[in-house]
Amino acid sequence: MIKLIINGELFRPQFSGKQQILIADGRIAALEKEIDITSLQKHVDVYDAKGKIIIPGLIDGHVHITGGGGEGSFKTRTPELSLSDCIKGGITTVVGVLGTDGTGRTMTNLVAKAKGLTEEGITCYCKSGNYHLPVKTLTGSVETDIMYIQEIIGAGEVAISDHRSSQPTKEELARLASEARIGGILSGKGGVVVVHVGSGEGKLNILEEIVSTTDIPLSQFLPTHINRTEELLAAGIEYAKSGGYVDFTTSSVQENDNELSSSKCLKRLLDKGIAVEQITFTSDGQGSLPRFDENGQFLGLGVGRVTSLFDEVRQAVIEENIQLETALQVATANPADILKLHHKGRIEQGKDADIVILDRSTLRIDGVIAKGQWLMQDQKLLVKGTFE
Repeated sequence: MIKLIINGELFRPQFSGKQQILIADGRIAALEKEIDITSLQKHVDVYDAKGKIIIPGLIDGHVHITGGGGEGSFKTRTPELSLSDCIKGGITTVVGVLGTDGTGRTMTNLVAKAKGLTEEGITCYCKSGNYHLPVKTLTGSVETDIMYIQEIIGAGEVAISDHRSSQPTKEELARLASEARIGGILSGKGGVVVVHVGSGEGKLNILEEIVSTTDIPLSQFLPTHINRTEELLAAGIEYAKSGGYVDFTTSSVQENDNELSSSKCLKRLLDKGIAVEQITFTSDGQGSLPRFDENGQFLGLGVGRVTSLFDEVRQAVIEENIQLETALQVATANPADILKLHHKGRIEQGKDADIVILDRSTLRIDGVIAKGQWLMQDQKLLVKGTFE
């Protein structure tokens, strides 16, 4: 059915005042101050968004959709992502990744889960590979995976500066980046390599070496977990000053110190003059959040939650006094641009009708529309995963 949303304040994510939004065939059909539907009234579902804020559906670019973990043996494998968690978190687009485990968790599992989530109502993509090089792919080649598998839009997450990585050389990582880049160019996809950065002393050095000694641009890499430690954050600031992208992880196992929360780190980078367009938030949802001692011995773990993504965007506005249209970019327009998800990330005519409705007084999620269909309305879930 055609839908019309009226009386809401629109953030595209840029503030656009009160606009009426017409949705048809899963896309934004029109944005106007007033849309006359007199002749179509019986065919249009009208939603009055008075007292609400309308924002783009969030993009979570780093989620362990098939589960993660295993650092504490088989019993610590984390569960798969559920559709309802995405809806509650206002997430309408997800990018699935594998992590430490590229043996028990496989590319066939990852692509199948991505297809399932898309069938259930949101949009899901994935990356080819996991922490280790050489990469375990679906077709035998990262380039071929990206070119011919619809869901696969890039590579990663490959690990550096971490005792769990395969300790890749500069040449190995450059070759992976080259394959992903060519696959992206030939298929019109982003082809970006997501890089897991651990707490090792190497930090981002290997990425800087690749860029300085090859023709691979800095934009080919999206390093994540940059808010892991103060030392890594400092290195990330310098990396961003040179033009690189940085990604902050919104899930955290820190119990007493939130100085490295994504919202606070966003504020720190903006105060340093880093352009907001270089910054993204991702949740690391369903990933294990292990704790190790100084000798690399496993101590315990938590589980990442996709709902943390909007929580940190909200905290950036409420606690750090960042403008809503700025805070929204890190989980909407920025990942859409970096990953080349051309129909996502903004509320504009012709783009997918992925919309989140916020209560204006609390900035809490009140409703979610994905691909033109209501998934949650007035805080009530209308759709759940097949086996939920």
